Amino acid sequence: MLFKSGSSVINTQAETVLSKVAKILNDYKEIEILIEGHTDNVPIATDKVSDNWDLSVLRATSVARTLQKKYGVEPVRMIAGGRGEYLPKVANDSAPNRSLNRRTEIIITPKLDQFFNLYTPNAGK
Repeated sequence: MLFKSGSSVINTQAETVLSKVAKILNDYKEIEILIEGHTDNVPIATDKVSDNWDLSVLRATSVARTLQKKYGVEPVRMIAGGRGEYLPKVANDSAPNRSLNRRTEIIITPKLDQFFNLYTPNAGK
């Protein structure tokens, strides 16, 4: 998901994608959702945002809140976290590349207790 530099506001293109992702997430209630926020390496410091790590978390919570409030995804299934500038997709050496690094990633996982039960004989019985 792309964000403007220094912003955690979801753009319209991203909202269109989120509506489609939410439909899938709502169809599969047994999966958990990890939302990772990312930034470029342009430093930021405001009254509300200390640094890129803060901004990345705000991006993740912005996506989580949109999924919850606009599309009905249960908040108990979501984890919002931030990676800051520390895991870029591409080098932060140009404006187009920095734009690619301003994103969130939605990672879906099985509930771990159900996953471990698959490998434990007689578990859950």
